Amino acid sequence: MEGVNADAPIDTTMVAPQLPQDESIEWVLKTEQFAEVPSAPKLPPVGGWKKAIFLRLLAVIIIGSGLFISREGATIVIFLFIIVVPFERLFPRQKHQGFKRPHLDLDIGYAMAAPFLNIVALTVGIFIGVVSLAWIPGLLIAPYVAMIPSPYKLIAGILLFDMTTYWAHRFYHEVPVLWKFHSIHHSTEHMDWVSGFRAHPFDGTLIVPAVVFLIAAGFETEQVGFLAVFQIVFGLFLHANVRFRFKIFDRFIMTPEFHHWHHSNEEDAIWSNYSTFLPLWDMLFGTYFMPKGKRRPKIYGVDELVPMTMAEQLKYPFEGVENPLLFLRHPLRSVWGVIRHPLRTIGRGFRFIGRMIKGYLSIMKLMLRSATRPWGEKFPNAARHIDRPEGYSRKNKVTADMIEPAEI
Repeated sequence: MEGVNADAPIDTTMVAPQLPQDESIEWVLKTEQFAEVPSAPKLPPVGGWKKAIFLRLLAVIIIGSGLFISREGATIVIFLFIIVVPFERLFPRQKHQGFKRPHLDLDIGYAMAAPFLNIVALTVGIFIGVVSLAWIPGLLIAPYVAMIPSPYKLIAGILLFDMTTYWAHRFYHEVPVLWKFHSIHHSTEHMDWVSGFRAHPFDGTLIVPAVVFLIAAGFETEQVGFLAVFQIVFGLFLHANVRFRFKIFDRFIMTPEFHHWHHSNEEDAIWSNYSTFLPLWDMLFGTYFMPKGKRRPKIYGVDELVPMTMAEQLKYPFEGVENPLLFLRHPLRSVWGVIRHPLRTIGRGFRFIGRMIKGYLSIMKLMLRSATRPWGEKFPNAARHIDRPEGYSRKNKVTADMIEPAEI
């Protein structure tokens, strides 16, 4: 054979690897089996590519509208990235959580779209502020507010605003209809510098009655507006993934630890820590939760299957609700129907108003049950109290034996 020296010594080190002595045939079969496993296929998104493209295009339109109106959202994102992210990298609370965590683009998108979504929220908020009738008790206490000396008027305004936002926040968790909106904010499973932006535009509208109440009571509009803006900005920092505890302030002011427990999906932490500035209200109304020792929140998110695209999240609270704007699909046909059957149209209008009033009274009833449920009662027993149609008393606690088993 050309090029091969037959007299050269054989290199005994270059020999085939020996198979294991025991079960050598099985070892070969397993190796061949794993070698033939194909890579995971790239599946299309849920609902198909057409739906995914449409939802992404709709999100781009919403975000583009926000950036067209104002660059404030982008500016705040850059500011938080420069100020907060370095602390998250140096002192992380959840060390396993990387910077590019799941759905980061969704939360940044909410920040960019904030100017547009805030206009929508303000429009609806004004309507809710009027129909909530919160201005009536405000006008009733206005003479007494006018008697408060100026140095103490600001303190009284802060306490009243903080207490009313506590109750608004509590109702958003404990009234199922309102929770559908607030669940968007709690759907994030990763707390960090930008997760606080994820929120439905109608989520904060329940705070508007508190603002209307304070303004009608005679508090300065500038002061009330400052408190509302401060609460929003302060809340962004409380979501950060930093391990600072500030334990000395636990009972005096809201801390990241306090708010992280509020976002926790661990059962004994659910329905707790509703305060937005002063933990005083949670301690007074039995919803304060700060475990002793070194225990820290580990699990975030919600139990519901909340969609993870902006367009679907904006639609999520309205699932199952009849669209009142369906007439716009066939406007000429709808107008002709009104002309042809005016009495039928008037009847539909009255039925719609009746459903609105019935829904409003139902929400008020659940709010009352939430406000009067036993002090300090934990989830899920507290939830069963609120959902019971026959009501409850402090003497009769709901137990598992009182719940009828579901039919199979």
